[in-house]
Amino acid sequence: MDGSPDLSRACSSDSSLKSLFWIFFKIACTSFGGFMAMIAVVQNVVVERRKLLSSADMADGISLASILPGPVAVNLVAYVGYRLRGAAGATVSAVAIVLPSLVLILLLSVAYFRYGQVPAVSRLFLGFIPAMTAIILAAAWNMARKSVASVREGVLVVAAAVVLLAVGGAWSTLGIVLGAGVLGSWWFRERGGPADPPAAPAATPSPKPDTTRLQAVLPLVSSAAPLFSVDPGLLAKIFFTFAGMSLMLFGGAYVFIPLIQEVVVEGHGWVSQQEFIDAVAMGQVTPGPILVSAAFVGLKIAGLAGALAATLGIYLPSALVMIASSRLLEHIKRSAAIRAALRGVRPAVVGMIFAAGVVIGKTAAPVWVSVVIFAAALVALLRFRIEAVWIIPAAGGFGWWFY
Repeated sequence: MDGSPDLSRACSSDSSLKSLFWIFFKIACTSFGGFMAMIAVVQNVVVERRKLLSSADMADGISLASILPGPVAVNLVAYVGYRLRGAAGATVSAVAIVLPSLVLILLLSVAYFRYGQVPAVSRLFLGFIPAMTAIILAAAWNMARKSVASVREGVLVVAAAVVLLAVGGAWSTLGIVLGAGVLGSWWFRERGGPADPPAAPAATPSPKPDTTRLQAVLPLVSSAAPLFSVDPGLLAKIFFTFAGMSLMLFGGAYVFIPLIQEVVVEGHGWVSQQEFIDAVAMGQVTPGPILVSAAFVGLKIAGLAGALAATLGIYLPSALVMIASSRLLEHIKRSAAIRAALRGVRPAVVGMIFAAGVVIGKTAAPVWVSVVIFAAALVALLRFRIEAVWIIPAAGGFGWWFY
């Protein structure tokens, strides 16, 4: 139980619903580069900067999000919110991580439908890529320092990175997590128990302090009700279509793009092939989760209410599955075999994060500016411990000026 009092104090003072909202809202505003980049920023802020969760807890959340359906980064954020503030924390955190990208995609979509083009921001993104590479590798390094304590764990890190780089794909991710869990239960069964104490008391949901805040939100929810008054049948169809696809998504948003294309373009004919490609492009040029592109489809079909229905459909069902699984995880972690399996999975997660950093780094422009941005971001993170949310805008501005 070592460390529980410290975590409890941190959670009571630094993880109110208001604090959680602003933490993840700021992360969402600066998270470019895909779900692994967002995971790296979340790890940097929640574990390294604010110390709201331990590195082991974060690794468990990443493992769980990797093997469950749905958007990995949003599910991880829901897990963090649930661990800190129960169901209300999961709700507030998930809304905060999606809200900035949702607003931006709606603005871009309106401009697209009116003018037929997306604003060019390519030079900004040339600066984002090497900075995000540094953030991902720094996150992997910080997790490795706490998760790798033996040669066997080091082997799992290297093996996971090699498999993901050599094979790739959703099935590789799932296979790495499951394989590392099996090896961990064998390698660490005898000595794995003491290394992973039971979850801190702070992880228990604490809904009572948050009821007044929830009551304050109710008038806002009721005032938004007219948005859902347009053709309820169509809105329900949009919601359940995207909800069904959400529960079929394994391995990240890029694995999901062919499925959503098949359904919304070929199946329902809601958007054209070109409109779908442009929707994905807009999801990539906005910060936050790329699957917010679903709002583009919903907006075209049924206006703002359709955009909200599509967004809820793509994120809500898998987030609920994640929360239910998180609750179950806290019970089964008492088993020595499960703790040993998780001890094997954590270094594998580190290896997957390293591999993601390499993959993203390969897409950076092969010029000296990329090297300078990468090196400066890495030093800022590891030496001066500057928050990742400040590094991204600086890198974008540097890229805008020098590329």
